[in-house]
Amino acid sequence: MTFQSMWAELLPLGRSSASGGYRRFAWTGADAECREWFREQAEARGLAYEVDRNGNQWAWLGDPAAGDAVVTGSHLDSVPDGGAFDGPLGVVSSFAALDELSRRGVEFTKPLALVNFGDEEGARFGLACVGSRLTAGELTVEQAHRLTDADGVSLPRAMEAAGYDPDAIGADPERLARIGAFVELHVEQGRALDLSGDRVGIASAIWPHGRWRFDFRGEANHAGTTRLVDRRDPMLSYAETVLAARREAELAGAVATFGKIAVEPNGVNAIPSLVRGWLDSRAADQHTLDLVVTGVEKAAREYAAAHGVDLDVVRESFTPVVEFDHALRDELARILGKDTDLRVPVLGTGAGHDAGILSGRIPTAMLFVRNPTGVSHSPAEHAAEDDCVAGVLALADVLEGLACR
Repeated sequence: MTFQSMWAELLPLGRSSASGGYRRFAWTGADAECREWFREQAEARGLAYEVDRNGNQWAWLGDPAAGDAVVTGSHLDSVPDGGAFDGPLGVVSSFAALDELSRRGVEFTKPLALVNFGDEEGARFGLACVGSRLTAGELTVEQAHRLTDADGVSLPRAMEAAGYDPDAIGADPERLARIGAFVELHVEQGRALDLSGDRVGIASAIWPHGRWRFDFRGEANHAGTTRLVDRRDPMLSYAETVLAARREAELAGAVATFGKIAVEPNGVNAIPSLVRGWLDSRAADQHTLDLVVTGVEKAAREYAAAHGVDLDVVRESFTPVVEFDHALRDELARILGKDTDLRVPVLGTGAGHDAGILSGRIPTAMLFVRNPTGVSHSPAEHAAEDDCVAGVLALADVLEGLACR
């Protein structure tokens, strides 16, 4: 199959007719359709298909037990009303790159695997990269079992309902020991390549980033009869904290976003008793990130005290700066540098990825494909077909260089 035909086949799965975006959440019907698509692609090529203990899908060419395998892939799930490219581009490109190498008549000297990591976006259970975190041992079984969605459904219940065994999840060092290198292709989430005029780039590092939950607790009351001076309204403290986050990020040259909120009792004519907001913050280095988050929390506590509101702040997830394996990164640059028509810049990113999670256990690297608008996590996310094909060819060259030596 061609890249175009695979892309067209995957495109309608999990797509919202209302927004044009995607709702491919972990362990839902849309997720099951995407997983079935992956399985069909693997079996159509005669690859050995398997699902690991954490629900990640694998397709193997060669004997996995031989070790030093070269692995590529990404994820198929999405954020709420996300775009078509974030994740799926890497999975479709991995199959397309394998097809390209087959056309070249390449003979591999190492095992090759394609992977779809589960629940990378964390849209349903609030934690990103669940599949790769479990595999790498960065998320314990106990922590995973405590994850719940907005409806109170736990991760184990959701997995079981989808036909998987939640009692089997956990660290998978034996599987990771088989892997010599993991290369993830991803649409760029920014405009660096568009501004430089390059189609493909190599990742240098992932900024440190995390998610913090701010719980503002006030007093529920009647919106029409309670005097302003008598209110303990947590929404005021929350609103002021959102503005503080923007100020702190601007001062530090970082980013900070309150993108999710839950309100109780959530009535139009009721003063809230609880406003729960989630802060996502990222910076080029740990010191800067600490300054931003500390500044936001300090401001939030001052606002809460001024309005008679209680505040709890909980760090729900954190990923330190990820420096991709320098030797592997340099090898990718050497392989792609053979093509004098393809200039491949090295650039950092503020977005987290499965490759970043796995980097502490195995050598990992990333390729980026140009995004002309820089928009991501939105239906407007886009990459031109020519650039996607350039990414496939670059990935094929990398796989050939790594797995055929």
